[in-house]
Amino acid sequence: MKKLFLCLLLLTGGLAIWLFRDKAPVSQALDGLVAQVNRFRSSAVNPAPATPKFGEGAPPVPVVAGVVESKDVSLFLNGLGNVQGFNTVTVRPRVDGQLDQVYFAEGMEVQAGQLLAQIDPRPLQAAWDQAVARRKQDEALLSNAQRDLVRDLALLADKAGTAQKADTQKALVEQLEATLRADDAAIEAAAVQLGYASVLSPISGRAGIRLVDAGNVVRAQDATGLVVITQMRPVSVVFTLPEQNLELIRSESDKAPLQVVAVARDNQTTLAEGSLAVIDNQIDPSTGTIRLKATFSNEDLKLWPGQFVNVRLRVAIRKAATVVPAQAVQYGPTGTFLFVINADSEAELRSLKVARIEGGLALLESGLQPGERIVVDGQFRLQPGSKVRVVEPGGKKSSPKDLANSAPRNVDSKPLVEGQGNARVPTPLDSVAPASSKR
Repeated sequence: MKKLFLCLLLLTGGLAIWLFRDKAPVSQALDGLVAQVNRFRSSAVNPAPATPKFGEGAPPVPVVAGVVESKDVSLFLNGLGNVQGFNTVTVRPRVDGQLDQVYFAEGMEVQAGQLLAQIDPRPLQAAWDQAVARRKQDEALLSNAQRDLVRDLALLADKAGTAQKADTQKALVEQLEATLRADDAAIEAAAVQLGYASVLSPISGRAGIRLVDAGNVVRAQDATGLVVITQMRPVSVVFTLPEQNLELIRSESDKAPLQVVAVARDNQTTLAEGSLAVIDNQIDPSTGTIRLKATFSNEDLKLWPGQFVNVRLRVAIRKAATVVPAQAVQYGPTGTFLFVINADSEAELRSLKVARIEGGLALLESGLQPGERIVVDGQFRLQPGSKVRVVEPGGKKSSPKDLANSAPRNVDSKPLVEGQGNARVPTPLDSVAPASSKR
């Protein structure tokens, strides 16, 4: 076999010498051929070492480790809510007239009963004065009728008068007494209308943008009103949840008030904490959801009416639950898994069942036991059986050279020749100069 190979080498060398006779001397070609033969003999006497198996001799992979914990975990139902004022009132005029003065500033906090605006009171004052004058007129008529009734009764007693006249006078007195009572009601109605000329705040809250400026004529039938006042301490949040959660919510709310957390749209910033106040009395058949209302004290005014927030309703607390950091859980074609660090500092792949993820923690149903060490970060360089080296989170980062050394070796690569580094095995044609286009 070796003789056949040597013959092939000699033929190849002769062909190369003929092809490159114009470019290189024959002596140089012969020297290259001899060097290749020597290399072949050396490789036959000292064969290259076998390719190592996966993981053998590789440095440990740096990873961030964690520990499986057992702790109480709050279970939440998540929904989208809208902030609403605890009370919202559109202040409208109740009488017609010119708006003389506006006593509030836009955006200011107002108290219940505070004067907001003044409508021209003169026509209403005149109506009140007219009602008072009419009562005095009727009161004088009643006084005169009562005196006439006394005289008629005296004449009837002396048989100088008739009973008919006495009865007529008595009816007149009763009629005038009823007129006085009507006058009193008219005076009270005029006083009420006169009071409506002073527009007062019905609730305590924050005034919105002014809708009508001073000098305009306002009417009781106007739909726009003067200003909208919203009570923001406390404040309400209305949100919806799927109808299948209704039974759980009702059963837990019967035990104790349920806590509600309002979270910003980034789903990280907690805005306020409150409690569930109302469960709506019917399910929306078009969406299959139930409306709920939560109340927040909102002392710092982080919740603003009209704002959309993410709502988290805590419905239960699972005691002594097995949890791991959510970032440690990996997802594969066969389900969820993670890497466990065994006693030999080797990565062991472990399948598990995740119940849910809450607040960056994965709540596990099965697969792990509290106290086991797991890989939290650095999984992408691991294979089952890889050696690991635990590093601190945020510590020294691995250099590119370390990452290259820790990468899995290619088991299909060819053996390296001793002394050649990462170079491939040379062939007999490597020493032959490339062919020229000119012959």
